[in-house]
Amino acid sequence: MELKKVTHEQLKNKLDNKEDFLLINVLSKASFESARIPGSRHADVHEDDFLEKVEELTRGDKSKEIVVYCTSSTCQASPSAARKLVEADYKNVSHFEGGIIGWKEAGYELEGNMVN
Repeated sequence: MELKKVTHEQLKNKLDNKEDFLLINVLSKASFESARIPGSRHADVHEDDFLEKVEELTRGDKSKEIVVYCTSSTCQASPSAARKLVEADYKNVSHFEGGIIGWKEAGYELEGNMVN
């Protein structure tokens, strides 16, 4: 299955333009709290209730645009999350391949309790 991807420039534009989409950090709660892209929501792809959390975040709207991300381009959590969402019939899912590390390397701000 070919997953749609979004670049850091595209993601930054979506955030700057206040587009109506859901940005989901799919890492653990501890990782989410320590560093995340501003505006992110949280749903841990490794938890049994991942799909229920996303359904809650989207209010059941399977056509809502969703961008998932994890740590870096080598992390498999966001591709895994994107596949689960597509298989659950979400229609507009992409993943930000660069993740937290790619976002920071591009010079963009992060938020969280480990960010200085």
